[in-house]
Amino acid sequence: MIRVKVCGITTSEDLASAVRLGADALGFLVGLVHDSEDQLTAKEVGVLIGMLPPFVAGTLVTHRTELGEVRDLCRDAKPQILQLHGDFRPDRIPALREEFPGLKIIRAVHVESEEAIAVARGVAPYVDAVLLDTKTDARLGGTGVTHDWSISRKIRDMLGDTPVILAGGLNPANVSKAIDQVRPYAVDVNSGVSVKRGKKSVARMEEFIRIAKGVSSPA
Repeated sequence: MIRVKVCGITTSEDLASAVRLGADALGFLVGLVHDSEDQLTAKEVGVLIGMLPPFVAGTLVTHRTELGEVRDLCRDAKPQILQLHGDFRPDRIPALREEFPGLKIIRAVHVESEEAIAVARGVAPYVDAVLLDTKTDARLGGTGVTHDWSISRKIRDMLGDTPVILAGGLNPANVSKAIDQVRPYAVDVNSGVSVKRGKKSVARMEEFIRIAKGVSSPA
């Protein structure tokens, strides 16, 4: 079964709804390079992650690229998963693992062209999963814009056993097609289930999770 992460959670109410509807992981945004209503402080994220039940993973998503800054965020938020969404150098990831040995680390790769294949190949040995996303001139993530899924499928096939998480413009209307084409380990949604930045639609979350988990598991 496909795993589902709902990103951009800001309230305990949306957290509880996403958990009840079957989300496997929730994403909390900290330290972004652009203004966003769904951004929190690391301490706020720590409070929300503390509310999660067993088997639902709290994911700290950040654009920060300095090792010291990322360390401080992890100390305050205490996530189970760290999603590096900026140009954090892969060779600094071992230092994070040394300090946070139980932390799972995801690195985002922005699929703008086939050059993303080489980028994904380069970061994969350092991380537990690679997230394939879309960026725009204004935003590094949460864009609501899809990318070329044929490139994402090439990356998925090239990485083999390294889990690939598909993001970027996913919503209830296109997630089934996206899963069929890319065959990812998991899908990640933010704006596609939001009423506005920082507020989720329970109905859209329910539909997205139901459809995604109804698609057969990756080949």
